[in-house]
Amino acid sequence: MSRVIELAQLMQGNEAAAEGALAAGVRFFAGYPITPSTEVAEIMAERLPRLGGKFIQMEDEIASMAAIIGASLVGVKSITATSGPGFSLMQENIGFAAMAEVPCVIVNVQRSGPSTGMPTAPAQGDIMQARWGTHGDYPIIALCPSSVREAYDLALRAVNLAEKYRVPVVLLMDEVVGHLRERVVLPPLDELEIVNRREPIETPANYKAYRADETGVPPMANFGIGYRYHVTGLAHDEKGAPTNDPATAEGLLLRLHDKLQRNLDDIIIENSRSLDDAEVVVLAYGATARSARHAVKKARQENIKAGLYQPLSLWPFPAASVDRLAEQAHTIVVPEMNLGQYRIEVERTVRGRAEVVGVNRANGELLSPDEIMQAILEVVNK
Repeated sequence: MSRVIELAQLMQGNEAAAEGALAAGVRFFAGYPITPSTEVAEIMAERLPRLGGKFIQMEDEIASMAAIIGASLVGVKSITATSGPGFSLMQENIGFAAMAEVPCVIVNVQRSGPSTGMPTAPAQGDIMQARWGTHGDYPIIALCPSSVREAYDLALRAVNLAEKYRVPVVLLMDEVVGHLRERVVLPPLDELEIVNRREPIETPANYKAYRADETGVPPMANFGIGYRYHVTGLAHDEKGAPTNDPATAEGLLLRLHDKLQRNLDDIIIENSRSLDDAEVVVLAYGATARSARHAVKKARQENIKAGLYQPLSLWPFPAASVDRLAEQAHTIVVPEMNLGQYRIEVERTVRGRAEVVGVNRANGELLSPDEIMQAILEVVNK
């Protein structure tokens, strides 16, 4: 007991995200301060020099994204942090990172929008932007915590997944989680699973930067150790040379998607409560999942067979799990601090097998347990 008390600490969500990234081995941060993510930058500015890392405040978010791509190419685990307007500016370079298969992590602490919106007010309005923000077809991973401890765990996991699959990963928090303070107990550093990118075993003369093996993920040679190759956002062959050959270009895009699709069991993580006999399922993520958890508990106290499904990884979409929910429940309630962005994907997957009900708020306030409970009652009393 004394050891647990000794390790317990009061920590903010943004602080936990920064500490989780550092624990995963991040040693480079480039970013531009923006509410409500600024604490991530502040903590990185203080902590990185002590760990032998580098912090750079950039002139804008476009440059921030470019800088972490460059740092990653030389072998340094890299991260940036922003909010909605800055996330919008980063999109072109996020697409570059996806196409060039450069591992990196973007922390996006969402705030009310569009445009500059309400900078200090919570929202979950960047859900679809996280998936489709840049042009073209590209793979992306987005993780979404609902607590301070989850912010730590998922930041660490985001770095691991970026390194393992050579993709940009978005840690998609919202202002409530970013500024929430909770008592947490963090795991000892020597017990953490840390993933590093696979290095090539070929000699520099035989190395092809985008030649994948059975995993679908090419080993990555860091710049500066003797391996020379071309990095581009253009469609390219295994050597990195630009190409307009239709078969080569399509083969590249299919491989980029396949390396995630074949590993969904490794990427997708989820929490659930009272799902075994649930007839009404509340599907909620981020801070809204906290309210949903309370609403489901209250519904159970009133003998309503309600359950909670919380995706911690929003993208790739957990289609198999939602499929099972649709077979079991007659209604899926989707509360969100937006006008129904994730509900659209739920409806597409459910295909009419269950009713999908949205509970939406876009006024800069967190959805309350009572609002979600009211939606449950309306479904039950139909």
